[in-house]
Amino acid sequence: MNDWLEMAKDKDDKDVLKQYRDEFYLGEGIYYMDGNSLGLMSRRAEQSLLDVMEDWKRHSIEGWTKGDRPWFYMSERIGDKMAALVGAESGEVLATNSTTVNIHQTVRTLYQPDAHRYKIMADELNFPSDIYALKSILDDHGQKDGLVKVPTADGHTLKTEDIIGMMDESIALILLPSVLYRSGQVLEIEKITAAAHEKGIIVGFDLCHSIGAVPHHLKEWGVDFAVWCTYKHLNGGPGAIGGLYIDERHHKKAVSLKGWFGNDKTTQFDMKHDFDQAADASQYQTGTPHIFSMAPLLGALEMFEAAGIENIRSKSLELTDFMMAMIEEILAAHDIEMVTPKSHAHRGGHILIGHEKAAGINAALKARGVIPDFRAPSFVRLAPVALYNSFEDVYHTVMILKEIMDDRTYDQFDNQRGVVA
Repeated sequence: MNDWLEMAKDKDDKDVLKQYRDEFYLGEGIYYMDGNSLGLMSRRAEQSLLDVMEDWKRHSIEGWTKGDRPWFYMSERIGDKMAALVGAESGEVLATNSTTVNIHQTVRTLYQPDAHRYKIMADELNFPSDIYALKSILDDHGQKDGLVKVPTADGHTLKTEDIIGMMDESIALILLPSVLYRSGQVLEIEKITAAAHEKGIIVGFDLCHSIGAVPHHLKEWGVDFAVWCTYKHLNGGPGAIGGLYIDERHHKKAVSLKGWFGNDKTTQFDMKHDFDQAADASQYQTGTPHIFSMAPLLGALEMFEAAGIENIRSKSLELTDFMMAMIEEILAAHDIEMVTPKSHAHRGGHILIGHEKAAGINAALKARGVIPDFRAPSFVRLAPVALYNSFEDVYHTVMILKEIMDDRTYDQFDNQRGVVA
């Protein structure tokens, strides 16, 4: 066991991102492994929220156009900060709405069915909210049979050949996750996009579990659109504003959900009843932006600019490599299933382990100061985050897990998920 600890300490000594750990509120005696659900608060995010509140105090209504952070342009400013994380150009990324609303906004705009091409492709493992939105859109078009789901062979992952194999002339649009929220599998976005375009299909991705942990090159890959949340790896805070990418080749299409902040900013306050659509991604805004839901991102995103997404990805993979290796060796005697792909090309920023007593294990870990999350029916997700988790955090997490398994501590807890899991 000491060999693993010494290895962890050595890796921490060599960590080029270790200085960022001190910028986060980690909690005393806590090993936080749930950054793929809610990222921790950083001091920079806290300060930028306080700064924006100070702007309200000092400027009142003039804060919309005055001060260092004018609210009127904040969605676009934050969008430009996120553009580098997804490989997009200025004007193609926007901070607005929630992920689900952004699915409605982008899909309703880009989905243009006809009698022969009317189906939308998703997958069996997708996050429920995405499916609810797609079904709603299809219902509104009278296409209740229009949702096609790519099947999974193992219950955890998808095969690229299965996705491509289901692309036919009936498919109008595809929405898939970049990283599967349970297993952490990374999909082959570039290959899927190229195949879809060969068939004349619009294709987009939900980046909720990848942005801030995995680099993307959406513009280079030809992706039509993408949506994401900002409260996971981007550390924007609970309920933080969502984000979207829309390739500039689609900017001339009439946006579906129209609202006055999607109007050209130079004519917005003419207050005319004819919508003058903005020329870039800002056309996808609807109502007045949620300023305090965006403000923490002004500080949080500074760290990504300074640290570099490639450095973050490198450490993230090393953290999960270390965790997976420890679990496989130290917990070999226990019936724990390692679900997440080992290949770096196919692994996101978290791992998923399975056990019939997973809910009890999850509760036992929390009682010992490890914060993971449970996924029904019998899985635990663990997400060591590059900006604030150390290799020693991973070491102690796995050692606590070993003690729980060795002593069957999980039997002391109800093996049922909580209301929020």
